[in-house]
Amino acid sequence: MPTSRRSTFPVAILALVATLAALAGSEATAAAPKVGAAAPEFRLQDQAGKWVTLQEQRGKWVVLYFYPKDNTPGCTTQACGFRDDIFAFRRANATILGISVDDVESHDKFAKEHSLPFSILADSSKQTTKTYGVLYRALGLFEMAHRETFIIDPQGRIAKHYADVDTEGHSKLVLTDLKKLQGG
Repeated sequence: MPTSRRSTFPVAILALVATLAALAGSEATAAAPKVGAAAPEFRLQDQAGKWVTLQEQRGKWVVLYFYPKDNTPGCTTQACGFRDDIFAFRRANATILGISVDDVESHDKFAKEHSLPFSILADSSKQTTKTYGVLYRALGLFEMAHRETFIIDPQGRIAKHYADVDTEGHSKLVLTDLKKLQGG
């Protein structure tokens, strides 16, 4: 390959990747609820097929995290982080709920494979994901949840919103912030 072609090829690939990444993040469907606002209610099935509502969580802190896809590297890292810190969250009177647009069967396999001790909820209709402002169209082809987390207080209000989540260490960050919000 001639030198001039060789030097432009990586630039062209980088431009294509940047364009696709921009498209992936540019098609969010709604705004996320603001800190202090009432958290939108939902009724979704968990990995065992049990119906879970936000209303049932009143009186507890809720860590509601949205993630793109079961059994992908980042989603697995994030879920396992929450799994590994589950006892600290329970001591803080907090419930962890994960949501993606995958179905109950996919969640069941994911939860079993990684021994997840909390509910992961199937939003196959994408309505809850849309209501929380985290549904987006990836590459213009399919809809999934953007990786975002909400801490909901015992009265059902948004106490904190993480719009940009780094899966590595996210659980520990949420736990630290939860303790601050609780006054500890």
